[in-house]
Amino acid sequence: MKAEAVRPSSQAAPADILRAEGNMAQPRDRRDSRWDDHRRARREQLVLATLAAVSKHGAGVGMDEIAAEARTSKTVVYRHFADRTELHVAVSGRVAEQLLAKLRQAMESSDQPREMVAAAITAYLAFLEADPELYRFVVQQSPDRAAPSPTRPDPIDHLSHLVGEQAAALMAVALDRAGQDTAAAGPWGHGLVGLVRSAADWWLRGERPMLRSELAAHLTDLAWAGLSGVAAPAPPSKEEP
Repeated sequence: MKAEAVRPSSQAAPADILRAEGNMAQPRDRRDSRWDDHRRARREQLVLATLAAVSKHGAGVGMDEIAAEARTSKTVVYRHFADRTELHVAVSGRVAEQLLAKLRQAMESSDQPREMVAAAITAYLAFLEADPELYRFVVQQSPDRAAPSPTRPDPIDHLSHLVGEQAAALMAVALDRAGQDTAAAGPWGHGLVGLVRSAADWWLRGERPMLRSELAAHLTDLAWAGLSGVAAPAPPSKEEP
């Protein structure tokens, strides 16, 4: 009878190899990656459907109308978004992207601080006027809106913060060009956004009691009255005789 070959002790048995592999991180199944891609694409479709539903039905659009616009059911919508608040956050994020792109374009249209402020204010108001129902949808307090948390930011605070950061960047450029300390850029930028947003809310609630151009001019005058003294280049110091 042929003797069985003795396996060296340093060589692991197939069963040992399998047990060791079971403790190692395995590559993700391709089906998981495909599902992630599908989920992202489906969420994008639902955000676009929500934007279209708001345009059709106004800021008070319901989930049934959103599902109908997406040609699906509410069950499918809630499969991709935990609740209305999560969908609201996603839509607000899309609106923020669109608004920030408009603001950047406006601020890059001039290298003069006052004209940059005027252009940014005008762009903000024009964005609101173009689709006031979408703006109301983003800023309105829905009854079922969940309290903000680290994993679920408040969409309004998030939008205001992003716009405030853009305005702060504008302030920093103006101060730097004037040879001034840029430390105040943050509070001034966010303060400017608060000023414009409050006036814009008043303007929309009052069914636009004045032309957008008039409101933009008033806000620019008010903002620049405070900024001009510090954003203007400091006069050269006179040499002692």
